[in-house]
Amino acid sequence: MYADSLKKYQHPAMPIRKILIVDDSATNRHVLFEMLARHGYRCSLAESGKEAIEKAKSEKPDMILMDVVMPGMNGFQATRKLTHDPKTSSIPVIMITSKDQETDKIWGMRQGAVEYLVKPVTEKQLVAKINAVMAD
Repeated sequence: MYADSLKKYQHPAMPIRKILIVDDSATNRHVLFEMLARHGYRCSLAESGKEAIEKAKSEKPDMILMDVVMPGMNGFQATRKLTHDPKTSSIPVIMITSKDQETDKIWGMRQGAVEYLVKPVTEKQLVAKINAVMAD
């Protein structure tokens, strides 16, 4: 479904980076996908924390964008599992969530996230954070 969108946005000069978008909302996944596709990123999608862990191991993305509030395994739990597993611990996780309390941010970072963004995020803000993390 998103493949056609990706083709129209690809920039030949930019190396394509793989980003796994994890969110239980189809709308949020689509919005993030479109934002990133415009900048040449190749994205895959997951609807749950469990699916995120499986895809991280099989697809080896360069980065994961993780929602927090999801049924089953939430984003905090998934991030902790990903960052403590030797097979996925090198993949940076940016949390993108509606949970805007300082304690949420602190908890997310303690689980292993490298950045924490509160929804709604702008395209400029998102791409800047991704570029900053990938440059490190």
